[in-house]
Amino acid sequence: MTDTSNLSAKLDAARQQIEATVLGQEGLIADLLTAILAGGHVLLQGPPGAGKTMMVKAIAAASDLSFARVQFTPDLMPADITGSMTLQGDTLTFQRGPIFTQLLLADEINRATPRTQSALLEAMQEHTVTAGGHTMALPRPFFVLATQNPIENDGTYPLPEAQLDRFLFRLDVRYPDAATLTRILAEAVTSITTTAQMDAADIIALQQQARTIPVAPQLLQLIAEFTVATQPDADVTPRAAGAKLRQYLRSGLSPRGAQALLAAARARALLAGRSHLSPQDIRAVIAPITRHRLQCNFDGRAEGIVPETLALQLFDTLHAALPART
Repeated sequence: MTDTSNLSAKLDAARQQIEATVLGQEGLIADLLTAILAGGHVLLQGPPGAGKTMMVKAIAAASDLSFARVQFTPDLMPADITGSMTLQGDTLTFQRGPIFTQLLLADEINRATPRTQSALLEAMQEHTVTAGGHTMALPRPFFVLATQNPIENDGTYPLPEAQLDRFLFRLDVRYPDAATLTRILAEAVTSITTTAQMDAADIIALQQQARTIPVAPQLLQLIAEFTVATQPDADVTPRAAGAKLRQYLRSGLSPRGAQALLAAARARALLAGRSHLSPQDIRAVIAPITRHRLQCNFDGRAEGIVPETLALQLFDTLHAALPART
């Protein structure tokens, strides 16, 4: 078996184990694995008791990653996450915080104050922590999987826009339907017993494979046109001009958002076992990429426009104009 085939087999085995632990969430698990293959962080939003924490623990166990959990509360301080300088005898030493791990579960992140939330910014972007004048690298790979309750709940603080953009995906977790809930009750899965199917070195190798997935020039153009088409004040191509849906948007995708879209689409192709990028791979990640990045204006909110639905309609309009080339 070649290295590529061996890695693909390990990835498939890990996915199956996670799906066997977290029932009825196959689509969500695929999205989480896509983000990990793309090297991105994920924000999971959903009501309490929907299985968010169990899902993250199952991924850590199946991937053999070091794991730490931080329960975010209003009195949590930045040093509680990153660590702090302590005096031992006559020497100041740095006591590492829980962020020095490969997979950090930031539980109920929007219950902490914005100052504490922002403590994750450097780590999420640079994979380093700076303290006492020294910069320390975090373990590789490094992922933040954060959970949050819906913003209308009491005692929550909206995440700053700068931090929202650090998350590759925002995924919505919903309660299971009756059929899935029946399975959950029958199997009574209360603890994680997943066996590691891959390790950190495998994940790093898979990430490298994802980065080398070839992309046709037409698809790069499609991503670029889609990105510009979401920007309310940008000049657009004739094809995008026909998609007047952007009149409902206050803010669109940035160039960094376009890079995130490309990286996620490549990872999705790898997860699907494809050796090249297809338009379907791009479309599959548009909703989680745009859900927290696109903002509707007053007209959009008045019309009940959902940004991710709008984004999919924009993409479909542009893609339909290029059928022969993609």
